[in-house]
Amino acid sequence: MAAFDELAEVGYAALTMERVAARARTSKAALYRRWTGRAELALDAWQARGLSDVELPDTGTLRGDMLALLRQVSAKMDSPIGGIMRGLLVDLTRDPEFARLIRERIHTTGPVAVRTILRRAVERGEVEEWVPVSRRAGVATDLLRNEFLLFGAPVEDETIIEIIDDVYLPLVLAPAPRPTPRSGHPREER
Repeated sequence: MAAFDELAEVGYAALTMERVAARARTSKAALYRRWTGRAELALDAWQARGLSDVELPDTGTLRGDMLALLRQVSAKMDSPIGGIMRGLLVDLTRDPEFARLIRERIHTTGPVAVRTILRRAVERGEVEEWVPVSRRAGVATDLLRNEFLLFGAPVEDETIIEIIDDVYLPLVLAPAPRPTPRSGHPREER
């Protein structure tokens, strides 16, 4: 996809509809018929070839599945996709429309693999049924993303194991009693 290649080459800050149209050998009007602007175009390009494109592991255990998932995501972060991700996250602070799209589209679709893994863990009796929709569900991927943003890629396998064994599993396997939802935020914990 021309937009992905353009993102990889110049980053979101320099991405323009004109450059993407030229690279795709089409017109800006054709792009605007499909996307309202560069923010939507960039997100679609990134999602089409980005971190959301991972194979869902099924090792038979929560630990095995989460290790496999984080290793896949880490490998993607160590590719051009990681550089694009870093640039998109930086630009999200400068572009309110882009920030809104990130919250709506990436934040809601990103945790799908983790929720699926956790639902299977519920079926096996490894975690309580409320955990997949709690804030706890995304802690492992949040920590991996933080590690990547602060220290770059590749994220060491030892770090991935520590995230899962020292933080994530203790948090989701033996959680405190189910939290009382906040008013207006039924999925958030206190």
